[in-house]
Amino acid sequence: MAARKKDDETQARRIQAVVKKEGVAFISLQFSDLLGQPKIVTVSAEKLDDILDSGIWFDGSSVEGFARIAESDMLLRPDLNTFAIVPWNTERKTARLICNVFMMSGEPLQADPRYILQQVLRRAKEKGFDDYCVGAELEFYLLERSALPKLQPHDHKGYFDYTPQSRAINVIEKTMEALMAFGIQSEMYHHEVGRGQHEIDVRYANALVAADNLLTTKLALKAYTSGTELKATWMPKPLTGFAGNGLHVHQSLWKNGGNVFYAAQGEHGLSKIAMHFLAGQLAHAKALSAIVSPTVNSYKRLVSGFEAPVYICWGQTNRSSLIRIPHSSKERVAQGARLEYRAPDPSCNPYLAFAALLAAGLDGIKQGDAPPKAVEEDVYHMSQESLAKQNIATLPGDLRGAIEALESDEVILSIFGVARDRYLEAKKLEWRQFMYEVTPWEVDRYL
Repeated sequence: MAARKKDDETQARRIQAVVKKEGVAFISLQFSDLLGQPKIVTVSAEKLDDILDSGIWFDGSSVEGFARIAESDMLLRPDLNTFAIVPWNTERKTARLICNVFMMSGEPLQADPRYILQQVLRRAKEKGFDDYCVGAELEFYLLERSALPKLQPHDHKGYFDYTPQSRAINVIEKTMEALMAFGIQSEMYHHEVGRGQHEIDVRYANALVAADNLLTTKLALKAYTSGTELKATWMPKPLTGFAGNGLHVHQSLWKNGGNVFYAAQGEHGLSKIAMHFLAGQLAHAKALSAIVSPTVNSYKRLVSGFEAPVYICWGQTNRSSLIRIPHSSKERVAQGARLEYRAPDPSCNPYLAFAALLAAGLDGIKQGDAPPKAVEEDVYHMSQESLAKQNIATLPGDLRGAIEALESDEVILSIFGVARDRYLEAKKLEWRQFMYEVTPWEVDRYL
């Protein structure tokens, strides 16, 4: 126990007591690779004391973006605040701890996405902001497993349609109950626009906690669809002609317990700080695309139509804009002032996405720039002349364009530290592999 900080003693003893009382058999140690794929190392609960004291060593050489073979030995150290009993492992009880990754030297692994987000959050604190809070809307499709590889939605319903009992309702209610077991508050569920498409909204939280919660939500959906007739996918654009899966990110900065984005007399109730933050995200929007919309398939979603946020502009009632200012109730207007960034999709690594969005906003505050005039008309129906007149640019049209934008943006690249080349290499490889692949569309059209 000597290796633990005094601040962790109470938490560690609480974890030990729960594991003993509940008869937990296994401990799952969770982390994320650079691209956002959850990774898990499972150990016997008998090793809990050792894990709490000094973590556990593992081979990180094959983890995407982590290390070369010569740097394979890495250490997982659990964040004790993330302890929870996994509710879907009912036969043999398992507890979960999310971990930070360290090198043999004892220094944090700079390619660890959780560390990358923690570093940008530290930058915000150095600038006087206590917290960067995030709420994410996770959209996903439920498909008929028996129809695979054909992608067949499980229903023919639309936006906010309701069925009292269904296979989807069963999966989603189990998922939401599981989130409560993890201490995660899911604020809302509803059917989305696409057939078989759904959305779960997770309550606003500190960005690090929000990223943890988002990965936990995806794991829960996987768990409760595993072995069932339904398959969950958060692929950005799984079905031609249907709405894509988005991950709209609501965000605000806080200081001394107050939301610094709020100003009663400001435009849309937003402060100057919020406007600078907004301007920064618009200025870096093209580079952000490579992180918040990081796959080849992301750009099948980012096309005009289906409320896809292609145009780099902002507004309040305009769902065709990249950044929207949501309404808040009169009772909660000060707490609810926020910016909704609409381009992200669920294929992104949430740690990197939130880190990049925060870095862009902080740069806007540093530069002190004001955003352009709000656009409240439907940008999709504007002529090219009108777009040019209002200086409304568009996001990159494909992953290659997004990579090129990222390579030329030092502010956004700076979040990666030494991992910048690894991320760029991974994305360039993805683009090359896509370019080599002959698709069914090409065969149907040209054969």
